Amino acid sequence: MVYQKCNKNNLYKIQMNKFLKNSVLILLLSITIPFYGKSQNPIVQTIYTADPAPLVYNDTLFLYTGHDEDHSTWFTMKDWRCFSTTDMVNWTDHGSPLSVKTFNWAGKDAWAGQCIFRNGKFYWYVPINQSNGKGMAIGVAVSKTPTGPFEDALGKPLVHSGNGDIDPTVFIDDDGQAYLYWGNPYLKYVKLNEDMISYSGDVITVALSKDGFNIRIKDADKRPSAYEEAPWLYKRKELYYLLYAAGGVPEHLAYSTAPTATGPWKYRDTIMTIIKTGGAFTNHPGLVDYKGKSYMFYHNGALPGGGGFMRSVCVDECKFNTDGTITRISPSAGIGKTAAGIDPYKRVEAETIAWEVGVETTKDSLNNVGVYVTDISRGDYIKVRNVDFKKDAKIFNANVSSASGGIIEIRMDGISGKLVGTCEIKNTGGLHRWKMVSCKVNKIKGLHDLYFVFKGGNGDLFNFNWWNFN
Repeated sequence: MVYQKCNKNNLYKIQMNKFLKNSVLILLLSITIPFYGKSQNPIVQTIYTADPAPLVYNDTLFLYTGHDEDHSTWFTMKDWRCFSTTDMVNWTDHGSPLSVKTFNWAGKDAWAGQCIFRNGKFYWYVPINQSNGKGMAIGVAVSKTPTGPFEDALGKPLVHSGNGDIDPTVFIDDDGQAYLYWGNPYLKYVKLNEDMISYSGDVITVALSKDGFNIRIKDADKRPSAYEEAPWLYKRKELYYLLYAAGGVPEHLAYSTAPTATGPWKYRDTIMTIIKTGGAFTNHPGLVDYKGKSYMFYHNGALPGGGGFMRSVCVDECKFNTDGTITRISPSAGIGKTAAGIDPYKRVEAETIAWEVGVETTKDSLNNVGVYVTDISRGDYIKVRNVDFKKDAKIFNANVSSASGGIIEIRMDGISGKLVGTCEIKNTGGLHRWKMVSCKVNKIKGLHDLYFVFKGGNGDLFNFNWWNFN
């Protein structure tokens, strides 16, 4: 998010409108790509997501994102979302564990935040527009689990230092000292106490010098450097990295390095140039190490209908040179090789998805169902990558609910791939009456991409909670 956009100054509007106009053709060309399901980026297709913040915990990568509302013409964001993966290609939707409504002092704007684990709890730092009219402030929510629900830890903001208190990034150094950076148009930080809900000392403003953050070309008379917003603090070996959105609108991703978590910062280079696909004029980095590799998360506007206010999170591998510099990243179709294969003989949530067309997800708290796949219509499908059938599968089971009925075609390696089973879904007595249905499948063995292709009459066919094979 760019807090300066709230001022709606003429210069910003001219820049944004020009960028959006130039992006229309690119968007029209790009919206055909996702329908073929060959891509892995964007990694979530059921909703628009932005401002990715990855966290590795217990061998699982959790991804916390913002949520751009459908049909938005501004940064209309009411809640945050959580997803997880163990293989970097299949993502499980955990719904919304935190929203603006969680904070009784908040008015609106669930903008970019970050979650971190310490002392048995998860702390999620988020910027919110205060209900008292005093602008953006940073709050902190806490949970005992990575998927929430989260609760307001303080009942008031943790930080309110000015009109640009957005985009917090949190980092715990090797000596146990935690830091919270944030800001646009400035860059500030505090030293967090061990309780993670208070800080010691003053709020420090970082000098945005040419040496530390490069020169600014756009609006050079208004800002001293290329730094814009979206800081992300990361450490590799003995070097500290500060990644950020840079350059003005449209943004690119850049980084600086330092020998300590507080500087002095030295500008290094661009990480990712301006993304032209889909007209997303902002970007937001999130860098994390997972299972022996480093991954860069960012967002674009590549999904159908997407753009500057309806963005989508993507991920690509991040590589380093021998001197510690980051190899420039070009947005790709997504991660190719996976970190592991899915075990189909255990319960797999239907909302664990590598790619989908047409479906959405929602949550049923009344029946203890949790998140499930809904809005399933004829011709929709779900793709699950690298399903490891180490032994022959003979029976397919699915937990579903329906008021009408339909069919799940089980296909291998493509939406028109080998048909190995057809599971008929009958009326279960209503969309919240869940039953397990089963069908025989031709013997399946080996590593395959699994496609669930949905068939039936008009309208919503059924809901889909989980599946497995016997």
